[in-house]
Amino acid sequence: MTEDAGVGEEELLTIGAFAARCRLSAKALRLYDRLGLLAPAYVDEVSGYRHYRAGQVEQARLVALLRQLDMPLARIAEVVEAGGAEGAELLAAYWADVEARLARQRTLAEYLRGRLSGRSSEMYGKFVVETVDVPERVVITETRHTLADELPAWIGASLERLERAAPECGGVSAPPYVVYHSEVSMESDGPAESCVPVADEAAAREWAGRQGRTWETAVRVEPARRLAYTRISKAQVAHPQIIAAFEAVEEWIAAHGLTQAGPCREVYFADWEAAGPDDPVCDVAFPVR
Repeated sequence: MTEDAGVGEEELLTIGAFAARCRLSAKALRLYDRLGLLAPAYVDEVSGYRHYRAGQVEQARLVALLRQLDMPLARIAEVVEAGGAEGAELLAAYWADVEARLARQRTLAEYLRGRLSGRSSEMYGKFVVETVDVPERVVITETRHTLADELPAWIGASLERLERAAPECGGVSAPPYVVYHSEVSMESDGPAESCVPVADEAAAREWAGRQGRTWETAVRVEPARRLAYTRISKAQVAHPQIIAAFEAVEEWIAAHGLTQAGPCREVYFADWEAAGPDDPVCDVAFPVR
């Protein structure tokens, strides 16, 4: 069968012959077709038989190998379509994401082993908890329902937007922070609220009025509070280290006969980009009474 089938001069193979040459099963090839990853070169309108070009062998093998990496179908399609050096770069980027995720999961597994084996107090003992009184503050805020995987990017972007707006509101008057009004995880989406303290309440309310609901922005007055907190490094902000920090503060609050008086928060007092992994950047805090 050649160009009579409307597909050019290149040799066409039945699905069985093509599968043998690719070292794949016909079932796998039918699956790749259904998933949009490798379409036959020609399908007989009467019999429905699939035929492939001999030149598609390499693509079929590539798809099979990429699937062994648990790569999402959309990413496989991108790599195959790009091919060459660009495809290699896409693969490298995907694998870097995989290794980062595995590193986080490895750390989480170690943390959970500690909890299950009763070593929680040992882990919590690494955190020094103190209290601080903070005055009433005017804050400009941005609120969003977000899952844990999107949270770091949103925190960075929202705080940047608010800090850019701060000069219109009298300037930044204290370190920015993020309040968690409900749990943020892969199953729970908060909401979380980014907050930047500013000096001029009237100017802040004028600014908020101009924003509308574009970024769920608002102005509010945060009452004076006493915070129980522990200071953590940039490396410890990652999960699950930060979970252990929150739990250490909660344990300290209970042990000292105090009561939580509001949602937990992360106070970012250092330049994130300039900080190294071991530099302190964040206070994990709970309002208490």
